Amino acid sequence: MLSYRHAFHAGNHADVFKHWVLSLILEALGRKDKPYFVLDTHAGAGRYALEGSMARKNSEFAGGIGRIWRHPERFPALEPYLSAVRTTNPGEQIRSYPGSPRIIRHFLRPQDRLVLTELHPTDSVLLAREFEGDRQVRVEVRDGYEALKALLPPSERRGLVHIDPAFERKDERSRLVQALSEAHRRWSTGIYAIWYPIQDRGGADDLCRRIQRLQIPKTLVAECAIAAPARESLTGSGMILINPPYPLEDQLREGLPALVDGLESPEGGSFRLEWLVPEKT
Repeated sequence: MLSYRHAFHAGNHADVFKHWVLSLILEALGRKDKPYFVLDTHAGAGRYALEGSMARKNSEFAGGIGRIWRHPERFPALEPYLSAVRTTNPGEQIRSYPGSPRIIRHFLRPQDRLVLTELHPTDSVLLAREFEGDRQVRVEVRDGYEALKALLPPSERRGLVHIDPAFERKDERSRLVQALSEAHRRWSTGIYAIWYPIQDRGGADDLCRRIQRLQIPKTLVAECAIAAPARESLTGSGMILINPPYPLEDQLREGLPALVDGLESPEGGSFRLEWLVPEKT
């Protein structure tokens, strides 16, 4: 366990989709003056060198942020996300990719705070080094699901929980759903953004059904796929969004077709956007 290193996949199509959604949520949170709290349960290393050996091994970023970076004018809906990516790439070339911690940090205002948890022995060191001296960011070497129990509810009434596991454990879906259920009982007003891979339709649908059975009101699912599911490769990913802020649904509906068109492989891509559990009326 703990063998997964995101540096091999940094900036791929799943990162583009996931971090775009996060950017839209954080942008919405920033529209009100009151402070907000963010917990990133599986934070990774913080940023990734795209010219490094791990990123270059499969160059997955070329089919993800590489395509978007070359033609940003084609993706106006992605501008909040691209503004965060530019913070680690001040020149014309893209040399590093900001992971979710750096994406989130870009949107924080002086009154907001961020807690990052990471268990991997190497990535946790890199993460702590990335945010050393930053008073708004706390890094903990801790299991992300345990952090949900320990850190929720926060003193702030508003905020976001980002759950982004590697899905390298056989019981990952069970652990995630149980932890989410308990977290929502503690903090029902928070926004939850849960990422999942799509390599086969069965695994993705199973996770969605499990979360749907929790019957948490305002649970939205969004997916972005570059090709049909294939067990040997990551062809798409999804985000389960609980309490999504206004107007996220409309923003996704507008931006997803252009994103899929820009990222899709010759086999053709697709997207999904629907409510697993609607808002109670």
